[in-house]
Amino acid sequence: MIKIGILREEKIPEDYRVPFTPAQCKQIQEQYPEITFSIQPSEIRCFPIGAYEEVGVTVAEDLSDCNYLFGVKEVRIEDLIPNKPYFFFSHTKKAQSYNQKLMHALIEKNVRMIDYECLVDKRGDRIVGFGKWAGIVGAHNGLLTYGKKYGLFNLPPAHTVDDYEALKATYKNMDWPPLKIAVTGGGRVAGGLLEIMHACGFEEVNELGFTTKTFDKPVFIHLDMDDLYARMDDSTFVRDDFFNNAQEYTCLFKQYTHHADILMNGIYWDANIPPHFKKEDIQEAAYKMNVIADVTCDANGSVPINMGATPISDPVYGIDKKTFEKVAGFQNTHDTVDIMTVDNLPSELPKNASAHFGDVLGQHIIPEILLAERSTILQNATICEKGKLTKGYDYLSEYAYI
Repeated sequence: MIKIGILREEKIPEDYRVPFTPAQCKQIQEQYPEITFSIQPSEIRCFPIGAYEEVGVTVAEDLSDCNYLFGVKEVRIEDLIPNKPYFFFSHTKKAQSYNQKLMHALIEKNVRMIDYECLVDKRGDRIVGFGKWAGIVGAHNGLLTYGKKYGLFNLPPAHTVDDYEALKATYKNMDWPPLKIAVTGGGRVAGGLLEIMHACGFEEVNELGFTTKTFDKPVFIHLDMDDLYARMDDSTFVRDDFFNNAQEYTCLFKQYTHHADILMNGIYWDANIPPHFKKEDIQEAAYKMNVIADVTCDANGSVPINMGATPISDPVYGIDKKTFEKVAGFQNTHDTVDIMTVDNLPSELPKNASAHFGDVLGQHIIPEILLAERSTILQNATICEKGKLTKGYDYLSEYAYI
């Protein structure tokens, strides 16, 4: 028998998502009789504990008898059970400084850390993630921010509606102003951003139209990596070369800061990739882009005026164009840029996000668990086990051991 434990989310700010819904637990247990579930009680989870009990899931505070432990966000160091395999987003893959103590604890407690972010298929594509839902909520929040900043329309916060269908219902009969929106990225996050553009009935336009024409309705442009970056020597874009030599590329986005009302940012970024624009660019007279939904949420990243993540309860802050200082958001003025940088956006639609996530886990990862040590997918996603980094993650040695 294989017992899977579902962890209570303890990280602050609170997260309401789950890796498996009650219905998914029932389905998996019926499909694989050798699997059972236990779950820690929680008062904030988006599905009530009784719904799990009804489908035969055991409620238990102590999950030390489980073979695998599944959570969503990082597990608190004091809650880690030694010598157990864990699935969660550890946010250690990029040697994130804020989780170095967690990395040390994973090593010291002989935890096998199977990171969702590292689960990839044979082509190298990520298998699981909440990116689509981050994009959906991020796009909604970007529109909400613009409407509230300029007093033009009102949208409810995503976390105040019951589910995605209720969220889309808020767009019906909206009197949208003639917005121009730039959407960046080509992955799941961008897919979620674009889904909201279409749900709202906005029209997609090309570069020429976006930068030269005036519209009497909302329009958007979608910019993927090959639209945004070019080599400095010959203006070409080759994806593999870009990821290996990003410092030799320049970003082409600045022109859009003179035309876009809103940036919906869903682009991948790391420290070698040039930002969309320079911080000083917001002081130019031609700069227009006064609302940014930075769904990727990289502080000082592709959006150089991103000053860090915000909570769902207080999602937006302003940047004073003259001083670059953080100020209150939603000021009806062109002297500030409002930025939405919530870093747990899918938690605003926890039922939908959890159902999507659990479906993928059930389809792709549960069968890998049954393979045990024969699963290359799980092994390749294992950052550490038995008190040391695995071979594919030895680049983290300084981060993990010092």
